[in-house]
Amino acid sequence: MEEEQEYKKLIEAALFVTSKAMSASELADVAGIASVGAVNGMLEQLMGDYDSKNSAIGIFKIGDKYIMSVREPYAGKVSNLAGAPDMSKGALRILAFVSKNEPVMQSAVVKAFGSTTYDYMKELLEKEFVRTQKVGRSKRIETTEKFKEYFNF
Repeated sequence: MEEEQEYKKLIEAALFVTSKAMSASELADVAGIASVGAVNGMLEQLMGDYDSKNSAIGIFKIGDKYIMSVREPYAGKVSNLAGAPDMSKGALRILAFVSKNEPVMQSAVVKAFGSTTYDYMKELLEKEFVRTQKVGRSKRIETTEKFKEYFNF
């Protein structure tokens, strides 16, 4: 039982120090736990712990990943204290364009922003803020749940 508490603390610490969402498998690797199922159970317990404390901070599931974040309405009130997102200015511009016009064809984004779009799209896909679906010779782009959580939509 004491060992499980230490694992939970390690998972909590990992979520605290990273700004990215992590899967149970990634957290299992960090904590040195063989069973992803056990990690899922610990994550559920941690989420319940934060909920029962009525904390301004919580652990949230986004798709199949977990992230520690500030709850609303506190996030909106303290967001100006956080640094700029770990993203290039060009990628932010393209993300704003996609968000405003979604779903949008990649060919339209390239027409609006030029060939550098491809590098920025790679960055946005790696950060899981957008998803693409092949349509003919182009791709349809739309934002993800992670984007909505991260930017409080």
